[in-house]
Amino acid sequence: MSIDLSDIQAAAARLEGRAVRTPLIESPALNERLGGRVLIKPETLQRAGAFKFRGAYNRLSQLSGDERKRGVVAFSSGNHAQGVALAAQLLGCPALIVMPSDSPKVKVEGTRGFGAQIRFYDRFTEDRVAIAKEIADERGCVVVPSYDDPHIIAGQGTAGLEIVEQARALGVALDKVLSPVGGGGLIAGVSTAVKALSPATEVWGAEPAGFDETRRSLASGKRETIDEGARSICDALLTPIPGELTWPINSRNLSGVVAVTDAEVAEAMRYAFSTLKLVIEPGGCVALTAALTGKIDLKGRTAAIVCSGGNVDPALYARILNGEL
Repeated sequence: MSIDLSDIQAAAARLEGRAVRTPLIESPALNERLGGRVLIKPETLQRAGAFKFRGAYNRLSQLSGDERKRGVVAFSSGNHAQGVALAAQLLGCPALIVMPSDSPKVKVEGTRGFGAQIRFYDRFTEDRVAIAKEIADERGCVVVPSYDDPHIIAGQGTAGLEIVEQARALGVALDKVLSPVGGGGLIAGVSTAVKALSPATEVWGAEPAGFDETRRSLASGKRETIDEGARSICDALLTPIPGELTWPINSRNLSGVVAVTDAEVAEAMRYAFSTLKLVIEPGGCVALTAALTGKIDLKGRTAAIVCSGGNVDPALYARILNGEL
């Protein structure tokens, strides 16, 4: 099942008054450094600190009354967890989240703070999908995937809808839109909206090195998996394989995907803090990293960059700002 612009517009209507319509912001310093005009979409300012609330609320708001009573189960390293927990709280729906035991403390606390239960697992030895299915079978609740769901994808696509509308309001024609890629839900939704409203605009993705399965999938023409030994500070993007629903959309819409290293991400986070005055988590910063490193060239171009989340672990952030990573 795919989605189209009408699905994203319907999601935007459901999110009206619930989600933050995050701005497009511009930095003369960033423009000068990259040699183009660059507009940042700071989803760090979204409710629960990341874009994930968009998809979660769009999905949960369409549950039946009986489904809301029985509740939902989701699996996430933290941002989808918080998005689902907040959406469930707003809709009066019980939520249980399957989270990796190494999830950043700030994300665990945020998820609990919105009233959700948590079931921890080992991301390297246990199957989160199987755990969620077992819980759903036991409780009779609905599984809410983090990206492989048409309602989730449509909800995330509202960020792309806003980007095009806001750029037009500024009198700007976008040459490129850059977005992080994990399972592919955000960029699938964003690219669907962008390609429908501005077909000439290229959509580019960025992934952590070692977890660049979408980049390698585009090269091979089929879904590739990650190197099992790969590790990254970009906890929000550590998915093993492109989604079944997101991959066909992204293989059709994306102009390309690049990989960035942890060291490059850390440097971009320092730049965002010192120059842009933005707190961005590692996974949320990969698209900005791709621009700052020149892996996606924006010289002479007008572009929008999605900074997808700001839920960074304070201890890790301190180490990054101190140049220890």
